[in-house]
This record gives sequence, structure tokens and C-alpha cells, in this order.
Amino acid sequence: MPKAKKSIKPGRFLSYYGPYRGLFIADLFSAVMVSVLGLVLPLCVRHITSSILRPGAEDILPGILRTGALMLGLIAAMTGFRLFNDYKGHDMGAKIERDLRAELFAYYQELPFGFYDGRNTGELMSRLSSDLYNLSEVYHHVPEAMLTNGIQVIGTLAILAAVDFRLALVVFAALLVMLLYAGLFFGKLQKSYRVNRERMADINHIAQESLSGIRVTKSFANEAEETGKFAAGNERYYRSQSGIYRSEALLYSVVESFFTPLMVVAIATAGGIWITGGSLDIANLLLFIMYAAYLAAPIPGLASLIPFYQQGFAGYSRFREIMDTAPAVADAAGAAELAHAAGHVEFDNVSFRYGGGLEYVLRGVSLEVKPGETVAIAGVSGIGKTTLCALIPRFYDVSGGAVRVDGADVRDLTQASLRRQIGVVRQETFLFSGTVLENILYGRPGASREEAVEAAKKANAHAFILELPAGYDTDIGQRGVKLSGGQQQRLSIARVFLKDPPILLFDEATSALDYESERAVMESLKALARGRTAFIVAHRLSTVRRADRIVVLDGAGIAEQGSHGELMAAGGVYARLYSAQAG
Repeated sequence: MPKAKKSIKPGRFLSYYGPYRGLFIADLFSAVMVSVLGLVLPLCVRHITSSILRPGAEDILPGILRTGALMLGLIAAMTGFRLFNDYKGHDMGAKIERDLRAELFAYYQELPFGFYDGRNTGELMSRLSSDLYNLSEVYHHVPEAMLTNGIQVIGTLAILAAVDFRLALVVFAALLVMLLYAGLFFGKLQKSYRVNRERMADINHIAQESLSGIRVTKSFANEAEETGKFAAGNERYYRSQSGIYRSEALLYSVVESFFTPLMVVAIATAGGIWITGGSLDIANLLLFIMYAAYLAAPIPGLASLIPFYQQGFAGYSRFREIMDTAPAVADAAGAAELAHAAGHVEFDNVSFRYGGGLEYVLRGVSLEVKPGETVAIAGVSGIGKTTLCALIPRFYDVSGGAVRVDGADVRDLTQASLRRQIGVVRQETFLFSGTVLENILYGRPGASREEAVEAAKKANAHAFILELPAGYDTDIGQRGVKLSGGQQQRLSIARVFLKDPPILLFDEATSALDYESERAVMESLKALARGRTAFIVAHRLSTVRRADRIVVLDGAGIAEQGSHGELMAAGGVYARLYSAQAG
């Protein structure tokens, strides 16, 4: 599998703003206006103070009222811009998150079986949820915060330098000390946030694995073992979280409670000296003191960007890792549609190995199956029986040779049209949460209720469905947990009956069932296979005795093939396997 590129391409990252370019510009404009208007307010206060303190000032009340009215207008405008910023800015981030999630989920549907073979479902889920939420926060907050904090600091320093350059140097010196102190914690916080995220991922992995295997845990009475593993991971997460709180406290509290007042003290002291000497007035000193808070505020604001930045761009890297993974199985340019297959399947000198590995699972397999023929695939475990069948619907691509359906190489057909011609019944039945009817209709979305009922009758499922509390409208629970194994399997067969494909793949369809359930399912499978091309993979060789042909695989390819009687008479691999099971 190709590895994702680690670098983030700015153009591609910024492209997700494209559909919302106008909203993005309006959001940044609102943020800028909040900062600019905030810088004007202290100047208004200075104007009022200067008017009051000016020697011989008379009739200054109208001017003060006008300035006060201006300040109220500025505050109202700031509030309006802030409301737009908080609402529409977050809304823009949520829209981008929605777009990214839709794009990622759609791409999940395109990726082949090989992609999922080595992937953890919980990890893939987190990329759809928490990763993209963190990324949406980056899209909204980071550009806005960088711009507004920059304006606040640069604008404040420019105003102070214009008012009194000497006192501005005092402020700059105090700010420099504050920044040097804050810089000590930026690196620590970056590392702490990264470790904290890794610890949370560990907890999620432990919990997901433990809850998925809860039945195994209880059967071995290992609840204490699982609780201990989770407690250890939980403790590691707590320690990383505690380290973050310690660094944040040393940064935020010291900046707000020590350095900011210290800056005010420096301004007041130096300003008091210059006021005494007559080179500074009280109004300008008050202006400097008010602006001290404007200079201190961006430091915690910039520090708060660290987790946004780290988590968001880590999420973006994981998002791109998936999106940059080229599907190992993809439609060829100009791939043809397979309208309706007759069911003629041919393996032409087929070889296969997983993921480009060195070890071949299949070697030189050549096999022709006529329309309507039922072929059983036999052999010891791990010999490639399931893999051989998975090559027909192109769940994997051959490493050598070709698989053909009705004379066409499956690589020259669209995957969707090919798979519409093939029905698969697996050993591990997967049913979706919902009703019995909804699960049957999954075989052919848009089919009628009557067609679904008819498919259930053909699968020998109608009788037990009617005994359920709400019949076809009974909710079967997550993965069909409210049904027995045999009932689940018959529903999956009903689903294939409704699909009505000309080619069938039965992959160990009865190996997990008891005798009675197996007999009921086998009757359904026989009815389903009638008139269709069927491939049956089975460890229980007693279930394939009546197949038209039995193909036996070994490490070198096809060891032998023939009917049950012919293979037993030959006394080869099949006869030994059958006798061992019978014995």
C-alpha cells in the first residue's frame, strides 16, 4: 500500500475554503474589525481624559457626550462583528468538516478489501469523527486568531510609539521579557499535547478491543485483566493531562497575574517620573496602562492555538493519508458494463499474493466453470479457497494470469456492474441495525415489500420471521443480535435471493451452525443455487458431496478435481481429507 505524503501542501489545504470563499473573507473582515475597533476605544478614553484635564477647559460636557456616544457605537459595532464571527465563522468550519467527512466516507466505499485487511475499525472511525472536528477548529480559529492577535500587538505598539516613544520602549522591553518567558512553555506544551493525544488513542484502542471481545473476556473470567489494562492506560493519560495543566497554569497564570501587572507597574513608574518632569501628561499615561492588557492578551491566545494546530494538522495528515492512498483495485479507463452475465467463469493460470508479498497464496490455477454448474472448492485451511473465490468479484486483483466472466477479463469490467452479477453468502453473516424487511431489501434497494417476502419464502425464512414480535418489521438489533445464527444466515440468503444474481459464492456458509440450522440453511442454499453458477467453499466436506464438481487445491495449484465418487475412488488428497473428517 502506498504511504501517504507527510508534508502538507498549502494549496490543497486551502482549497477547502473554496466553496465558502465569501464567508471566509467576511469572517476575517469581522475579526479584523473587532480588533481595530477595540484599539480605538482607549483613544476615546484618552480624548475624554485630556478634555477634562486641559487647563481652562470650559463647556466640555457636549464633547464628552459625543465621545461617549461614539464609544457606545463602537461597542455595538464590535458586538455585531463578534456575533457574526462566532456564529458564521464556526458555521463555516462545520461546513468544511461536513465536506471533508463526506469526501472521506465516500472514499472509504471505493477502497478495496486489501485496504481494510490491516486496519482497525476504531481508527478509521476516529478519522471520520474527532480528527475532522479538530480540523474544522483549525479552519475556523487559526487564520482568525493569527490575524487578530497580530493586529492587536502591532497596532498597539504602533499607537504607543506614536503617542510617546520613550514610554513605548518601556512597554516593548516588558513585552519582550513576557514573550521570552512564554516561549519556554510553548515547546513544552507542544510536546505535552502530542503525548496527551497519543495516550488518548491508546485508551480508545484498549476500550474498543476490550468491548469488541467482551464475550471472550467473560468466558475466560478475565474482567480484572481487562480492567487493569484500561486502568494503566487511563493513568498514563491522566499524567499527560496533568502535565498540560501544570504548563498552562505556569504560562497563563503567571502572564496574567504577574507579567501584566508588572508591565503596568513599569508603565506607571516611568510615566510618573516623566509626568513629574512635565514631559508626559496623565491622559497618555492612562492610555498606556489600558493598552497593557491588549499586549498581554495575545500570549494566552497564541498558546491556545497549539492544541488546535497540532490536533488539527495531525487530523489533516491522517485525512490525506487515506485520500492519497491509491486503490489497489480500480476501474480501468473505458471499463465496460456487464449488463447480464450468463455465468461462465474462467481462471487462466491465476497466481496471487497479498500486498505484493513474496509468498504466493495461489499458483498457476486454471479452471473453467460452465453456466449453471456448482463447483466446490476444497483443501486444507489456509490453502487459498476463499481467496480464489474473492478474485471473481475483484475484491482483489490477480498477481498473474486472468479471471474472466463470460469471456471478459474482470479487470476490463466496471466493479459495480460485475458485482451486481454476483451474490455472496459468507460464514460470518453481517446484518445491519434495523428491521428484518430493511435487511432483506438491502439486496436490491427499491424492491417492494412483496418481493422481499417472496425472497424470504425462497430462503426458508418466512416462517420464523412471522413468529417474530413484529414480523418483517421486527428490529433485529445491532448486527442481528436478536436472531440465532441460522436465522441470520437465512436472512442473508433471502437478501441474495432478492438480488437474483447469476453467479453465487458460498464462503463457509454453514460451518458455524448447529446441525438443525445447517440443514435448514443448506436447503436454502440448494434452492438459491438452482440454475446459477455456484462456488462453494467448505471445510465440512460432507456438505459438498452433491456438487457437480469438486476442485481440490494444494500448494502447487489444483491437485485434483472431479465428482465426490471419482475423487474418493482416486484415493488422493480429497479422499484423505474426507476420510479424516468422517473418521
